[in-house]
Amino acid sequence: MRDTRTKVSIFLMAGAQAMLNSTTSIMISSASLVALLLLGTDKSLATVPVTAVVTGTALATIPASYFMKHVGRKAGFLFGILLGMLGASIAAYSIYVGSFIGFTLGVMLVGTCSAFGNYYRFAAIDVAGPEFRSKAVSYVMAGGLVAGFIGPQIASHTRDLYAPYLYLGPYLAIILLGVFALVFVSFVKIPHIRNQVFDEKPRPLLEIMKQPTFILAALSAMIGYAGMSFIMTATPLAMIGCGLTPSDSFNVISWHVVAMFGPSFFTGSLITRYGDFKVIFVGAILGLVCIGVALSGLAIANFWIALVLLGVSWNFMFIGGTTLLTKTYRPSETAKVQGFNDFLVFGTVATASLSAGILQQTLGWDVVTMSMIPFFGLVAIIALVNLSRQVRAVAPAE
Repeated sequence: MRDTRTKVSIFLMAGAQAMLNSTTSIMISSASLVALLLLGTDKSLATVPVTAVVTGTALATIPASYFMKHVGRKAGFLFGILLGMLGASIAAYSIYVGSFIGFTLGVMLVGTCSAFGNYYRFAAIDVAGPEFRSKAVSYVMAGGLVAGFIGPQIASHTRDLYAPYLYLGPYLAIILLGVFALVFVSFVKIPHIRNQVFDEKPRPLLEIMKQPTFILAALSAMIGYAGMSFIMTATPLAMIGCGLTPSDSFNVISWHVVAMFGPSFFTGSLITRYGDFKVIFVGAILGLVCIGVALSGLAIANFWIALVLLGVSWNFMFIGGTTLLTKTYRPSETAKVQGFNDFLVFGTVATASLSAGILQQTLGWDVVTMSMIPFFGLVAIIALVNLSRQVRAVAPAE
């Protein structure tokens, strides 16, 4: 990194990322269980709130990108945090009055906060410079490691705090996490991206999308994130269905989130040393290994190991895809490409999370996990193809 101020800004964004991911992990580990309490006899809609979170993210992703282009990253982050706090307030009130629809709308608004917060990783590149892109992204994403410890644990320990209004505590805690995030972002120094003048003319989006590297970058992030959400969303329901307890579910999700963000301390170095293609390939293979472990039994150890492998898979595929994406567009195309990429990612994730609940309730855990085999396999194959092209391209020079 270039100077102390840059390092401080990266650290503060990592803190804001930790608050964002703690919020997300609280909702992922509890929203389906809240839905079970608020729904009537038909529990097939139990994952709808989780889907609403991701839908809110998907719908707000492109507007968030253009909003920050005009007002600046920092103002956009602050605005997004305030939206999340408002959404958490609505969700908490809906739990109090027993409204499933109100709860779903509240967490959907929290999802819009994530749409803004997901640009922390790109803001890190703005701060650190392109030469440090992989390490900057990794350091900010490493802030999510904190979320693995405090997110599900907040959900677990505040679950009964306002009994008989179960799970009211976790959604009030999300408001407090928002306060911390506001403080962190307030002291971040981010270069303004608005009103910039560029030498080169922006290319049409379709032309950018045709690049093999863009295809791999987008697919890696889409399938890595959607596969993670797909399996993770179904996990609490599957564990409860196997006779395990909500506490068991919280602990498994907790270690899953740790596995998602823990590798971020060295993922950037791995990308620098071995390249994006190899890291993405390994991430896809870990996704397939996760499925094998999940299919081998229904003991708590199977869920735990599978979800840890799934977390590392997500880390390699999402960070690898993000850093690779930054090589596919020009500065004049930043907002357009970043917004469209994240729309693809979270639109896919929304579809996956809704499908997970339906499949889990109708066809069971084995079908949920096996459904991801062709998708992880596809990314592994495309990564190998791109890697072979890269090797052939540099071979004459050697």
